[in-house]
Amino acid sequence: MARVGHVEPAPHTVLGWVVTDIEASVPALAANGVVFQHVEGVPQDALGICAFGAAKVAWFQDPDGNTLSLTQMG
Repeated sequence: MARVGHVEPAPHTVLGWVVTDIEASVPALAANGVVFQHVEGVPQDALGICAFGAAKVAWFQDPDGNTLSLTQMG
């Protein structure tokens, strides 16, 4: 492991996981402290899930501020 002086979060999603049931995965992670993002101008439900046709995505950040995602394929 190497320490760095400054970490600049990426301006886009850097890593994501495919899940089979995003409506169950988001609340389960939220119950363990994960905060899902609500992005201005992006239609999302109360859980922070956005539908792109049949696919659904929810975003959250790691401790360094990088954006991560969960995706349920359509």
